[in-house]
Amino acid sequence: MNIFDVIGPVMIGPSSSHTAGAVRLSLLAISILGAWPLKAQIALHGSFAQTYRGHGTDMALLAGLMGWLPDDARIPQAMDFAQKQGLEYEFSTINLGDLTHPNTVY
Repeated sequence: MNIFDVIGPVMIGPSSSHTAGAVRLSLLAISILGAWPLKAQIALHGSFAQTYRGHGTDMALLAGLMGWLPDDARIPQAMDFAQKQGLEYEFSTINLGDLTHPNTVY
């Protein structure tokens, strides 16, 4: 066990699940795609849908789509960087019912 098992990873906040977790979800998505996206339609469910602007989930998801890690200091400016890189994106909310985790991105 190391210190990061106790206190968690270094990350840009404000929320471990809504920012660091969201970056990791996007990193996983680009890993599955095997390419950098040019356009992203991002639908948020549950607590992600309710708090994504206030908790930085929107910026974190874009950061991950650009290949940034959860401790990247640029995360708060991810929307500006996405625009400069030509990454088109759209956020919406979706109700996927009770069949998914409350922090779900579709």
